[in-house]
Amino acid sequence: MSIIRFNALKELNKRTVPEVEFPSNKISDYFGTNVFDLPKMQKHLSKEAYNGVKQSIESGRRIDRKIADQIAAGMKDWAVGKGATHYSHWFHPLTGNTAEKHDSFLNIDQTGNAFEAFAGELLAQQEPDASSFPHGGLRNTFEARGYTAWDPSSPAFIVGKTLCIPTIFISYTGEALDFKTPLLKSLDVLDKAAAKVCNYFDKNVKKVIANLGWEQEYFLVDEALYLARPDLALTGRTLMGHASAKDQQLSDHYFSSIPERVLEYMKNFEIEAHKLGIPVKTRHNEVAPNQFECAPIFEEANLANDHNQLIMEIMRKVAKKHKFKVLFHEKPFAGVNGSGKHNNWSLATDTGINLLKPGKSPKMNLQFLTFLINVVKAVRNHSDLIRATIISSGNQHRLGGNEAPPAIISVFLGNKLNNMLNEIEQRIPDKKMTPDEKTEIKLDIGKIPEILIDNTDRNRTSPFAFTGNRFEFRAVGSSDNNAGPMIALNTAVADQLNQFKKDVDKLIFGKIKKDEAVFQVLRRYITESKDVRFEGNGYSEEWIKEAGSRGLSNIKSAAKAYKAYISKETIDLYERNHVLNERELNSRYEIKIGEYVKKIQIEARVLGDLAINHIIPTAVKYQSMLISSVKDLKVIIQDDEEFNELAGRRIITIKTIAKHTNSIKTLVDEMVEERKIANKIEDCTNKIENYEFKVKPYSEKIRYHIDKLELIVDDEMWPLPKYRELLFSR
Repeated sequence: MSIIRFNALKELNKRTVPEVEFPSNKISDYFGTNVFDLPKMQKHLSKEAYNGVKQSIESGRRIDRKIADQIAAGMKDWAVGKGATHYSHWFHPLTGNTAEKHDSFLNIDQTGNAFEAFAGELLAQQEPDASSFPHGGLRNTFEARGYTAWDPSSPAFIVGKTLCIPTIFISYTGEALDFKTPLLKSLDVLDKAAAKVCNYFDKNVKKVIANLGWEQEYFLVDEALYLARPDLALTGRTLMGHASAKDQQLSDHYFSSIPERVLEYMKNFEIEAHKLGIPVKTRHNEVAPNQFECAPIFEEANLANDHNQLIMEIMRKVAKKHKFKVLFHEKPFAGVNGSGKHNNWSLATDTGINLLKPGKSPKMNLQFLTFLINVVKAVRNHSDLIRATIISSGNQHRLGGNEAPPAIISVFLGNKLNNMLNEIEQRIPDKKMTPDEKTEIKLDIGKIPEILIDNTDRNRTSPFAFTGNRFEFRAVGSSDNNAGPMIALNTAVADQLNQFKKDVDKLIFGKIKKDEAVFQVLRRYITESKDVRFEGNGYSEEWIKEAGSRGLSNIKSAAKAYKAYISKETIDLYERNHVLNERELNSRYEIKIGEYVKKIQIEARVLGDLAINHIIPTAVKYQSMLISSVKDLKVIIQDDEEFNELAGRRIITIKTIAKHTNSIKTLVDEMVEERKIANKIEDCTNKIENYEFKVKPYSEKIRYHIDKLELIVDDEMWPLPKYRELLFSR
């Protein structure tokens, strides 16, 4: 056994289970203790400052600089009282990670005396370097200035000894360089559009809030084994590795008893999450060995997204204490389930109504149908954009198998609800309804709650499924920032609701009563969007053919999918809703391509290095041992027939090893040449096409031969921890 693998397994055997103690028997006793939330603001701020920040959170109004000074002083006093020595603007650049720069509260007066201070101008705005973050051509190196600006709707929090202040991140000229800025804009436009439609049914509605409940899937790998796998350490996934004889076939890991060591890790990161006000509620074993999931209570979408980004960082830090590495890559292991980040999305009014949940009256159910059908139509209209937000080098490996949805964007409603929409489409004419028709329709929609009682099962092959009172966007990758797909979904739905109001108002202006106008428009929308509704198996070949006949696109290529960011439809959608402009969309297109190319480039380099410097030498060494053993047999056994019988299988193995090692060397050389050609290409569109279609395919070809060698070479000699060790070490 290689010394690296031997030491990793030896280290694994030394592991003990560190028992975690809860700060209190009740989570509610310490929940949010490290968050500067409204109750703490009320305690530490003047009444004027507290009311100012509260109004800003509720209405989005700007905070006066004078009040900002008061808020900053109160925030500093609270943070210093909790042991904080530094503060930082915390933001979401387009790297996919969070970013922060720490400054201390330390100040020196003219006489040299030290004191702590924090001004409103430092709270409200700062100027980090913007040139070194992904910007897609929006900034030049000599134009490095960028701005972070406080987001009062997401409360400040303390991590370690640093006060972290959630902010947006924009360029000197005002373009968004982050995920949060367009997310906030999309939530605002959705709020306004949805509230206007709600007023058809309830004049008291003033605000609509998009809620998000994410489900974070992840793998845990022992730290020693992780460090012994350069591919895992450098790319987040195994670029080689033959399937374990046993993995998830028996479904014995799913929802089974959580391993003790893993449970202590979960307890630890949950405690830290609860202190930061992250309402983590659920934990369980997922389908694949060493795969797990955590999920919180639903929250307002912007806050929920901040919490998801924060908990991923917490999970990484806490994993180190438990000698684990947490993997958020969508497909770290071939042949078993990948990891997603299911986005459960719903809409709620300030009057306490979930707009995607049927009510107790036909009127409320008509409102439910209105929002349900408009969401379906929004997805139909902008499916290519929605797909583009979830395509990545990692998610490409996951989508389309092992309970992950396919690349075809479709909507699952459940047979009974689906059938009801079909009946509405067929029965409601585009003319004035008779009293009998009105009564019959009201009776039908009054049955919706009963229809949904036993019809809320999730179709695991559907990328966008209705689950009784929300939509579950299952296609989002586990490493993604939720804001990407949420920006697209929020904006598409807002745009569709605005169009719905125009269409209904036009009929009302034409002397058609409101309910009839709503029904007529909904009937047309049902017809126009029904192609995107699908209740069957999204993995089947029949669905692929049927989707094509329906006019639904099946874009598996990242190079092609990303073009949706710069299509006329997308630019028009985002610009008319003031979420992103054409320049910002072009920058995101370039950033997506750049990220994809770099990740494939890194994987190719790592794979080539491992193949040439680790795998081939090991295989040749074993081959040499076999050759020596054959020579030794020849010395002992003089009879040719007997020698051929005894040595024949070894000779076949020797030739097989030669075949695989030669193929690996040839393929690696070819891959390197293709990479050199691709690296010289300046145009980003041509570059990604070369990397996706000419460089990337070599990875599976090379892996095939390496995995075959893994089954041949003596287990004692194989240099890397195997799947059985990676997946079953807890």
